[in-house]
Amino acid sequence: MNLTPPQKSLLERVVNVFETGKTDGDYGLIAIFHDGPHNIRQVTYGRSQTTEYGKLRQMVQAYVAANGIFSAALRRYADDVGSRPLTDNADFKNLLRRAGREDAVMQRVQDKFFDDAYFRPAMKWADQEQFKLPLSALVIYDSFIHSGSILWVIRQRFPENPPSLGGNEKAWTTAYVNARHKWLGSHHREVVRKTIYRTACFKQQIQLGNWDLSKVPIIANGIKVMPKV
Repeated sequence: MNLTPPQKSLLERVVNVFETGKTDGDYGLIAIFHDGPHNIRQVTYGRSQTTEYGKLRQMVQAYVAANGIFSAALRRYADDVGSRPLTDNADFKNLLRRAGREDAVMQRVQDKFFDDAYFRPAMKWADQEQFKLPLSALVIYDSFIHSGSILWVIRQRFPENPPSLGGNEKAWTTAYVNARHKWLGSHHREVVRKTIYRTACFKQQIQLGNWDLSKVPIIANGIKVMPKV
């Protein structure tokens, strides 16, 4: 996926808005949702929000190794994230908040973490399936951030093939967005149903024909998003 720096910036900033309501993200933001394994409560944290039972341990361990202001204090929790519940641990959550908002080291760690853990795998998948258009890249990246991957349960809902199998890229991306919109809107978790603003945004961009993402600002959940200059 051959994205320009402004296009990559736009992808990240749109997803930041979806996750935190801010174009630059909120490095110290913590939310608690009943969306962990078996619907248990879990912490979600950071610029683009990663989860306690997902990849938060990886982020915390990277920060501890980076010797930031709060690294020593967080070290005692680093190996426990995802292994024992920390949702109600006020000290752990306060340390995360302060690190995200007060320490540039944590912000740099998060930028690298979200790139390595989500953006690069999403673009690797896009390359393997021979996608080339920036709007497709945005749709794919958002799916990796929000759901961890391009979910097979959604792919089964439409017949279009990806470009790697001879399919039309715009047709596949449009069909995927429409199928994902319906899937999100009918999800058994209310918190997931409320996230259809993501696919509503993509549907609008498809309708505008904004495949190269040159028509800016993009309106993401009511917020105008421009690439970072």
